[in-house]
Amino acid sequence: MAQGNFLFTSESVSEGHPDKVSDRISDEVVDLFLGADPLSRVACETLCTTNRVILAGEIRGPEGLVDGSGRVDADKLEEIARNAVREIGYEQDGFHWKNLDFQCHLHGQSVDIAQGVDATGNKDEGAGDQGLMFGYACRETDVLMPAAIHYSHEILRRMAEARHANTISGLGPDSKSQVTLLYENGVPVRATSVVVSTQHDGALEQSDVREIVRPFVEDVLPNGWMCPEDEFYVNPTGRFVIGGPDSDAGVTGRKIIVDTYGGAAPHGGGAFSGKDPSKVDRSAAYAARYVAKNVVAAGLADSCEIQVAYAIGVSKPLSVYIYTKGTGKVSDDKLAGAVSEVMDLSPRNIREHLKLSRPIYVPTSAYGHFGREATDDGGFSWERTDLVDDLKAALT
Repeated sequence: MAQGNFLFTSESVSEGHPDKVSDRISDEVVDLFLGADPLSRVACETLCTTNRVILAGEIRGPEGLVDGSGRVDADKLEEIARNAVREIGYEQDGFHWKNLDFQCHLHGQSVDIAQGVDATGNKDEGAGDQGLMFGYACRETDVLMPAAIHYSHEILRRMAEARHANTISGLGPDSKSQVTLLYENGVPVRATSVVVSTQHDGALEQSDVREIVRPFVEDVLPNGWMCPEDEFYVNPTGRFVIGGPDSDAGVTGRKIIVDTYGGAAPHGGGAFSGKDPSKVDRSAAYAARYVAKNVVAAGLADSCEIQVAYAIGVSKPLSVYIYTKGTGKVSDDKLAGAVSEVMDLSPRNIREHLKLSRPIYVPTSAYGHFGREATDDGGFSWERTDLVDDLKAALT
């Protein structure tokens, strides 16, 4: 983030947002295939609209899920899609897990792509595509994430937990949040406005929804950070009964800024959900966050932005760039050297070091891929800070 005084805004969307329904289903497909064969290849796109879910993309997986001609087990995919919609909470006339129409247009992976990605003979695994990926970390929050996106996620995540636990009633799965923070001398000091739009039962008035939402916002923001009352916007249109895919079509990968740093750091343009870890759009973005977080956790910088770039079929990264915005304890080029020494950013090593070839991706499909807690099953492994000592040693 810049120095000086300014306002900065980030938004989040809930698991019931149409794009996030699509992300969830696509990651269900990834986990299904990786659970059956860790070397499965998945590039699954999901479209959801009024009572309809459509899958498309390329798959390579084990017998039982894919036959010899590349046809997938559409019945199994339909089952996991319906279960995902049910778990999110959609039992509405315009989008219901039981009644929706399901179509599957997944087919076998291109052999031209496969020959570039697979390890053969003396050739190591190559990147699944060309592209550039970014990672970022900063000291604005305990989880080393930018504050605006972190608080936006937390408001919706806690609302969803309460909805699933039935400790609140009247709210639907589809919701959005937006937090604007005032920065003084480059440091966030309070919220100047908060927006929460949430689907609700038709019997609730706007004022009712406002009071249901208020405690979640107040609990998430640090003490004294709540915005003025006239800058607290809840369902500003006045009514939000029709929601989810019935109100707006959803597509996988359309919330890439929500998924990452809320606009506080660059984005390479590639989406995450629906992709197995041979796709560097996903795995290298995770690795970049992992390295950036460890740099900041090690006290080597207060802010760290990393870019890494690849060519399809090539194992070594074409470039590794580090920018600490003047906060580094050593020069950025020395830090880049230390990073290259302690972390091999080839696709194979990223996959193996972070143990990404496992069914761990469904939880990433909502409330951000970063700033989460590493789990016992290996999920969010890129949030560990186990490179700290190695980075320090490389600079001594």
